[in-house]
Amino acid sequence: MSEPSPTTELLTRARQGDARALGDLLEAYRPGLTTLAARQVDGRIAVRADASDVVQQTFLEAYRCFPQFQGETEGEWVAWLRRILENRVAGTMRDHAGLQKRDVRKERSLDDSGGSNAALKQELDAGHSSPSQKAMRVEDEGRLARALEMLPEDQREAVRLRHLEGRPLADIAARMNRSPGATASLIKRGLQALRRHLHEGG
Repeated sequence: MSEPSPTTELLTRARQGDARALGDLLEAYRPGLTTLAARQVDGRIAVRADASDVVQQTFLEAYRCFPQFQGETEGEWVAWLRRILENRVAGTMRDHAGLQKRDVRKERSLDDSGGSNAALKQELDAGHSSPSQKAMRVEDEGRLARALEMLPEDQREAVRLRHLEGRPLADIAARMNRSPGATASLIKRGLQALRRHLHEGG
């Protein structure tokens, strides 16, 4: 009788509540999913959302929905992840449909203006499209620094490592001794809190 594949073993452990197994299971397919997302994300959309962002959203949804996964084989697992990814890509395209009607050069001017906070400025602005929300763009380093200081220490560190230093999610998870899914959730909460603090302070 043939030995079960590593994926099958990880699926079994994940179903038993092993969060590390589920994290390993997802990380094993990050490169392939990132490549697939890069092919599907429209170049104009990539100004505001890149393939790694879509994969991170896919992982978050996979963590939430894993109890609903009924497959047992590697093929079923990959097919399930691809469906989630494709749904996230479609959602991203819908969310940013209005971008095609705007002057993308103005969007780039903020991100190309220099400084270590360019990527974080882009992330903080994601999803904001009305004139009043556009005014929430980070105007200077001091304002962003003050908003960061208002975050809980773990959120501040996670956001700093991801969006100021550009570290991969897996590296941040290892450094903070958390699963990739928990780390992604922490980053998401940190960005939401940053937006809130910047709005209240602006």
